[in-house]
Amino acid sequence: IMYGTRISFVVGVCAVAFAVTLGITLGLIAGYAGGTTDAVLMRVADVQLSFPAILIALLVDGVVGAALSRQAHEQSQIYVLIFAIGISYWPQFARTVRGSTLVERGREYVMAARVIGISGPRIMVAHILPNVLGPVLVIGTLTLGLAILSEATLSFLGVGLPPTQPSVGTLIRIGNDF
Repeated sequence: IMYGTRISFVVGVCAVAFAVTLGITLGLIAGYAGGTTDAVLMRVADVQLSFPAILIALLVDGVVGAALSRQAHEQSQIYVLIFAIGISYWPQFARTVRGSTLVERGREYVMAARVIGISGPRIMVAHILPNVLGPVLVIGTLTLGLAILSEATLSFLGVGLPPTQPSVGTLIRIGNDF
């Protein structure tokens, strides 16, 4: 059980790190750029939020499984699982960062940075990003538990990690027979 928990935890942490990176990047771009960019990115996030994370992860796993050979799919299964879970949870981070960026974009220090000629990407990274990380850390800790549960669910259903790599879901599936 401890060994399976270790694998589930690593998959969860990597998936959340991927979701945080993608969500922060897209949220900063959407909030700072505004206009059409903001509208398109947030509509994509809204559409993705309307589907359960497990369904998205199953879809990603099915597409990758069909695209790769069986042996290649088994060898890359942990990376596919991290990508599938991470791509499922990025909209929460993007929407939170976008909202905070919209507030920070109008502050005096951002306007002063624009006036002295600092580029948009540097303003986003150096000035806005440190001020929007608080809520992201809170959502990240909550999403870590959901990512571990998603990995266990996918492994229990047989589309997660292969049986040679025991995770919590695989152990429950195998122990279910006994």
